[in-house]
Amino acid sequence: MAFQKAVKGTVLIGGGAIATVFGLSQFSQYRNKHGALVQVQAAEAAPLKKEHLPTREQQILALQTTKEFDVLVIGKPGLALERDDFSSGTSSRSTKLIHGGVRYLQKAIMKLDFEQYRMVKEALEERAHLLQSAPHLSAPLPIMLPIYKWWQLPYYWIGIKLYDLVAGSQCLKSSYVLTKSRALELFPMLRKDRLVGAIVYYDGITEPDSGRLRVCGVRCRADVLTGKEFDVRAKCVINATGPFTDSVRKMDDQEVPNICQPSAGVHIVMPGYYSPDNMGLLDPATSDGRVIFFLPWEKMTIAGTTDSPTDVTSHPIPTEEDINFILSEVRNYLGADVEVRRGDVLAAWSGIRPLVTNPNSKDTQSISRNHVVNISDSGLITIAGGKWTTYRAMARDTIDAAIQEHKLKAGSCRTMGLQLEGAQDWSPTLYIRLVQDYGLESEVAQHLASTYGDKAFEVAKIAQVTGKRWPIVGKRLVSEFPYIEAEVVYGVKEYARTAVDMISRRTRLAFLNVQAAEEALPRIVDIMAKELNWTEQKKKEELETAKTFLYYEMGYKVKTDQLTDSSEISLVPSESRGEYKKRFHMFDKDKKGFITILDVQRVLQVRLPSSCPAGLGLAEPSSCPVGAARLGLADRPALGRAGLGLAELVLARGERLGWV
Repeated sequence: MAFQKAVKGTVLIGGGAIATVFGLSQFSQYRNKHGALVQVQAAEAAPLKKEHLPTREQQILALQTTKEFDVLVIGKPGLALERDDFSSGTSSRSTKLIHGGVRYLQKAIMKLDFEQYRMVKEALEERAHLLQSAPHLSAPLPIMLPIYKWWQLPYYWIGIKLYDLVAGSQCLKSSYVLTKSRALELFPMLRKDRLVGAIVYYDGITEPDSGRLRVCGVRCRADVLTGKEFDVRAKCVINATGPFTDSVRKMDDQEVPNICQPSAGVHIVMPGYYSPDNMGLLDPATSDGRVIFFLPWEKMTIAGTTDSPTDVTSHPIPTEEDINFILSEVRNYLGADVEVRRGDVLAAWSGIRPLVTNPNSKDTQSISRNHVVNISDSGLITIAGGKWTTYRAMARDTIDAAIQEHKLKAGSCRTMGLQLEGAQDWSPTLYIRLVQDYGLESEVAQHLASTYGDKAFEVAKIAQVTGKRWPIVGKRLVSEFPYIEAEVVYGVKEYARTAVDMISRRTRLAFLNVQAAEEALPRIVDIMAKELNWTEQKKKEELETAKTFLYYEMGYKVKTDQLTDSSEISLVPSESRGEYKKRFHMFDKDKKGFITILDVQRVLQVRLPSSCPAGLGLAEPSSCPVGAARLGLADRPALGRAGLGLAELVLARGERLGWV
């Protein structure tokens, strides 16, 4: 009887929710239909883009000589001033999803919150726009929601169907239910015990890479590279600085209350075998009530994100605690035959979400996941909050506010339906022409096509001859990734001026594998030095700055805190690989993927005879059953790592212990 009541209750609630959402969705589509048509027509009437970018020096000269601009935007690409490189802050550190937000729809329904519903609806509309305007940078992605309790199947199925319904005609593909066997076939590394089945829905994935006086100008250290300062004047100033929103607002008015509540989001990158090539996974309820995604990205797996209060900084650093939290959630969803190891974390980073309280709302304590446009008494326009998916709508609302507040002359909005750079002549088979016409490797050609769109031909034209039979052109920066040297030259033409620009945003090496990024640095610096006429001292400075960036901001520090680079490594084919693993796992009782000095001491304290000192590095093999003196690691925090092949350590009677 209780079971029947539960089922009936679920059906009734779900049916009511579906009817309500359907009505709202139909009304919204009717209201937006005419507006969308007008914007598409405006986009089609947009003037042709410039064929060639002006140089950085030409841009700075224009800043210095132009008497007044209409709009000055601080923080985003009027006149736009970036603090560092394009997307150098939070913008480059996202989960890569373009989505409406399944959990926000859940909150909208459970709390009858129309504002949350409106936010989801807008995000789904913008998702469709981004997939259309930048098809080379974005694509639909199926995301699996594993079900481990029977009651969750109808509960989540209704929620996901509502998500489809809100998307309406812009629904990417209809969601569906999978049996246990089918779910394991598509995602074989899933935990099998108690698995009921799964639900699959679709979102998008992308590669993105800001006295009362009227604010009408700023003092700019616009050329950070040279330190030159000059004044820039504009009729309207827009504050789009993300986590630094309040800092700029207080330059305008010291008395304004803070509206930004910064939240740190940490992501990790793991090898591609942690997820299928073409399907992501959603953990809707982590151990602390958050949501975490596991997504395929650039043939790797990206996992995250965390959500915790943080201080605002230009250089957020991932913590070991956050990394281990994500790893523990990964372990919860993967089968026992898949060992989740700390040593498999190839890169990690932290980004700061600029969550905001709406200063225009009576309830200033509530955090908004939507974007907020605020106009100060002096006319400073602030855009805060939001996410990558809704970037176009955020820009539209901000410019609309600027036009109204400052009486600017403007035509219709032209961004809906306007294709982004590289999309005009792109097609899924464009990479084949790159292979045929230029002699590029297929993997490299696919990478160039999906990164630059129809501009990939410009990169291919400047690719150097390899001197090999195949590929004919396209020298890789590192062997295991498809980034080539020509991209460094092209990146300089697109205003890259530092090695950090190149390893983190012009290429994504720093986000994919910090060790590979470090290996590529010397060659990248050499190429940039040739293009930019760097001195030897400048080259040295760029190299050190980039290494510091990798060490702190991209997780190299927390990685090397666990690992050591002084362990003896010498492959011995005659030794038993299985025996190496067995011995390693004897010490790695917590299945971390590495072993520390404490792990070794814990095991050896039980096994050592009284004649052998317990401390490592103090005994000789002749007087002690353990040849610890040959380790040379007594003062090092870690003993080794997993995931780089068959390694060996001097550990037992001078023998070598190896693991994978």
